Amino acid sequence: MSKNLKIFLGISYLLILFGFLYFIFTSIQINRLDDFSYYKELQSQLDIYISENMLINLLYFFIFSIIWVALLGFGAPILIFSGILFGKWYGTIISVISISIGALLLYSIGNFFFRDLIKRILEKRFNKYIHLFQKNELYYFFIYRFIGGLGVPFGLQNLIPILFGMKKTNYFISSFFGFIPGFFIINTIGAGLNSYIKQAETFSVLKLILTPDIYFPIIMFAALMIISLLIKKKFFDNGN
Repeated sequence: MSKNLKIFLGISYLLILFGFLYFIFTSIQINRLDDFSYYKELQSQLDIYISENMLINLLYFFIFSIIWVALLGFGAPILIFSGILFGKWYGTIISVISISIGALLLYSIGNFFFRDLIKRILEKRFNKYIHLFQKNELYYFFIYRFIGGLGVPFGLQNLIPILFGMKKTNYFISSFFGFIPGFFIINTIGAGLNSYIKQAETFSVLKLILTPDIYFPIIMFAALMIISLLIKKKFFDNGN
């Protein structure tokens, strides 16, 4: 493929990215974000819409999630929404599969169009980790996914393997299994938030936190963070 065609496709990708994000954020009624009744209206409408045809809506969400992640979208909103829309079990399944595919697609796009740029920007910052991934990319990238990507923004997490030329099969497998614990917890929080909005008449931070469907996954999330910090110290901070 010629250099000019690569440039054209790369610019087209960026234009689609900005257009997609503009469409998403302009669809939100920003002036009502502090109105709890707005969320109850959305919850009621979404509940009816999803229940009308679960399979079709799962498919829509699946496609949307792949595109969202491939366009450098944040991971957390997708996980919260999948829990809200489909519950913790279906939400976890659909988000793990779709986000793994979307991340692989983003990795492939970045590796093809922006490899030199990404290396120039990120290589120095993550140089101390590259040799670990090169020793056993499947094993260490699984750990990297499991601990949340060392605090790196989700979009950049998906591009870092470009620095060491990771195999796509290993990328997908390690992402898929590394995502499961954290994704389940966040989907559970999303499902609990949906239940709270459905039952509550007014919003209260204290009542929200004291809801079992919220504080149990928060405790699980805190435990996962502690485990992640210990794993990070053992495998990444010491440069083993």
